[in-house]
Amino acid sequence: MNILQKFFNPSRPLPEGMHHLQAVQDEKPYRIHLRLQKDGSGILVLNAATVLQLNPTAAEYAFHFIKGTAPEEAAKQIADRYRVSRKTALADFNNFVERIHALIATPDLDPASFPDFERAHPHSADSTLRLDCAITYRLPAGTRAEYAPVKRVERELTTEEWMTILDKAWAAGVPHIIFTGGEATLRNDLPQLIAHAEKNGQVCGLLTDGLKLTEKTYFETLLQTGLDHIMLILQPDDPRSWDAIEIIVPQDIFLTVHLTVNRENVGKAEEILQRIAYLGVENVSLSAADDSLVDEMLELQSAAQSPALNLRWDLPVPYSTANPVSIETVDDAVPQGAGKTWLYAEPDGDILPAQGEPDKVMGNLLRDDWEDLVR
Repeated sequence: MNILQKFFNPSRPLPEGMHHLQAVQDEKPYRIHLRLQKDGSGILVLNAATVLQLNPTAAEYAFHFIKGTAPEEAAKQIADRYRVSRKTALADFNNFVERIHALIATPDLDPASFPDFERAHPHSADSTLRLDCAITYRLPAGTRAEYAPVKRVERELTTEEWMTILDKAWAAGVPHIIFTGGEATLRNDLPQLIAHAEKNGQVCGLLTDGLKLTEKTYFETLLQTGLDHIMLILQPDDPRSWDAIEIIVPQDIFLTVHLTVNRENVGKAEEILQRIAYLGVENVSLSAADDSLVDEMLELQSAAQSPALNLRWDLPVPYSTANPVSIETVDDAVPQGAGKTWLYAEPDGDILPAQGEPDKVMGNLLRDDWEDLVR
């Protein structure tokens, strides 16, 4: 694909729009959504479980794959557009198809990327890729204050209103939904909302304390309705939190465990990370309860590498004053991509650029057109 990039000519890209394929691979049904953008890049959604940002070359390969173009014909069109030999174009197209089939057959996929797969630079898209939906600000009794957002809304949207928002986001091309809160599992309609997002074709994640997931029937319901990934907010002193991890790990679902570093746990944070890794967790997220703990939190990054944990900064970080992404970008008040690549919806439908930015209301998803919110 690098050769194709080298010889790319500024010919007109494929027209923007949404393309869909539903097919079968080795008796296993799968579906793919491709959103082509104005600049020729694309967003590829596999089985409503993984989002890939594709550069123009890879997006064109995806287009021909979805349309069922014969490999030789695809190679001819690509060779003409990018001024490479048909032999090279055919080899690269077949390689792309092999990778797609490998993705389709791989369980427990990362919701936002895939190793060694050529894609656009993260957060480079000109349109929104993810909507974080705080469907409630309610919290379980006895929850620590640090886990709670600032309560500034007077009502929660109904099930039908949230479904309208999910549909509006899908119509605007948003492929990734994350349900958060508060504690999202306190909404009885969470399975319905997950099912609705999955029916649309959207990748669906959940930010939760995980305690409700220890109920086998409830957790199985979420998995059956189409939940694709989980970020579990670990409460190290609560045995039920560790029980939830043990229940989730064996399942075919992508799991990230989030640890908020505070005064009570900072002295044993490395031990906590080691226990997380011992339980089979591969992905962790870190934040600090206040700015005075930032240095300690950053030191944990290297500690997390020793048990071979992957650090994740691209999923919503629960309510903390020190967000690792904004630390890395220094000059940004919120993480790079907030208000553009992703948006945050409050329980009443108000839109913020990111979680924890209550003074920057961009509009309301029920009242305002999508184009007015993100322009």
